[in-house]
Amino acid sequence: MNHDSYSDDYIREILNSVKTVAMVGASPQNVRPSYFVFKYLAERGYDMIPINPGQVGKSLVGKPFVASLREIDRPIDMVDIFRSAEHIMPVVDEVLALQVRPKVIWLQLGVRHDEAAAKAEAAGIKVVMNRCPKIEYGRLSSEISWMGVNSRTLSSKRGPVPTTGMRLSLNRGSIGGGSTAAADRAAKDKNNGV
Repeated sequence: MNHDSYSDDYIREILNSVKTVAMVGASPQNVRPSYFVFKYLAERGYDMIPINPGQVGKSLVGKPFVASLREIDRPIDMVDIFRSAEHIMPVVDEVLALQVRPKVIWLQLGVRHDEAAAKAEAAGIKVVMNRCPKIEYGRLSSEISWMGVNSRTLSSKRGPVPTTGMRLSLNRGSIGGGSTAAADRAAKDKNNGV
């Protein structure tokens, strides 16, 4: 696998096939990137499990924290790691020690560990490094273009305003068009032909 460049099909297949995601290094602080990613993926139907031994007894968007991957009571499809590179190999070793291994290990933006990736891939686990599933989901589902961000998809036609239950290109329903006044006005103007 070339970890310098992932095809959209590779990322799309992962995001479409995984259901249960364990996030190592999840934070309950709503200013941390892991919080935003966790909440975003949970709102899009992923079964999210926050892992942080310092937060056991608390919850993140209604999901109870667990101390380690070994304590999860159901199969995991993907492990999303919010830890720095020096902490990656111990997490990969923990993944490889599980009776039922996940399909994917995902390392967040700015994190790369080629040796750990090779070890996981040798065990049949797909690896993504230096990417964010929230950003990739938004880009591939076109949600990111609703906010005026360049999604690298050329089109002269503006994307539809999301509505509750709308099917996205990643085979998941949207949670709605947002609760801001601007989003409400945009949906109203579109529906009224303005």
